[in-house]
Amino acid sequence: MFKRVMWAFGVGGPSVDTVLASPHCRPGEHLSGDVRIAAADFDVEVQQVTLGLVTRVESERAEGEGVGTSEFHRLEVSGSFQLRAGASKTIPFRLPVPWETPVTEVYGQHLHGMTIGVRTELAIAKAVDKGDLDEVSVRPTSSQQRVLEAFSQPGFQFKGADVELGQIYGAPQQLPFYQEIEFYPPPDYQGSVNEVELTFVAGPGGLMVVLEADKRGGMFHSGTDAYGRFHLDHDQALHADWATEISGWLQSVADQHCGGFHTGHGPHGNHDPNGKHGHHDEHGHRGGPGWGGAAAGVAAGFVGGMVAGEVLEEVFEEVFEDDED
Repeated sequence: MFKRVMWAFGVGGPSVDTVLASPHCRPGEHLSGDVRIAAADFDVEVQQVTLGLVTRVESERAEGEGVGTSEFHRLEVSGSFQLRAGASKTIPFRLPVPWETPVTEVYGQHLHGMTIGVRTELAIAKAVDKGDLDEVSVRPTSSQQRVLEAFSQPGFQFKGADVELGQIYGAPQQLPFYQEIEFYPPPDYQGSVNEVELTFVAGPGGLMVVLEADKRGGMFHSGTDAYGRFHLDHDQALHADWATEISGWLQSVADQHCGGFHTGHGPHGNHDPNGKHGHHDEHGHRGGPGWGGAAAGVAAGFVGGMVAGEVLEEVFEEVFEDDED
């Protein structure tokens, strides 16, 4: 929770304080709370109060990689009203969280590289102040959690996570970006695969799981990317044997020494000949120790790839500093 005097309206202007009932949510749920506007020294005509979900997004440019802030959902919580000098107003809200919202927390630990917040905008007399920014922790849905649990079983090691601008070929994607959760492969595959990237494309009707393996090059061929895709409804995803599906797909990738594209293992896998539009090969993330931990919730291996809770606020403010300025 942050309380900020609205700089755009001068000394003595109104302040805004957005209070979330809980900073935790899952894709497809809602964030609720109040926007509290108070303590102007003069009468103010508020034109609009808006909330927006924002995140840090990477994109490819001609001159190299770029990083910016993307607002991916917006809700007007109030139209115009007059705020008398010294008066206050509380506006309750219920903000939908899109199904494709990136995950920022797993096993109670923050994913390194991930930042999402609720930004409050107050419009007065044609001036707009982005005066309140609150961090949000997005936990995986139950079906996503089942997939993530499978990555602890074959010995994958968590590397990092990011959000990239682009579209996944053939996916029912609504947002202009997608999240990648990156792993080092199990020891048996490290001679043939550099890393494995996991992407979720979720919706009310089901979950698409997209896997990408960055294959190592050899003496007679360069490295290639191999893709796998699994599309199930949420109940099927909850009961699927993801450890077997993922291990089988990875084995099929490793067996193809000449590179190329691969189908997902099992009845739900689909051939993905084009991969991800806007995807790039090198992300520049720092590696961390393991994904670690069993499905029971052991999270020790996450810690090296996460940001400690006590420094999250500082990191959160730094990420969005340029956007607010």
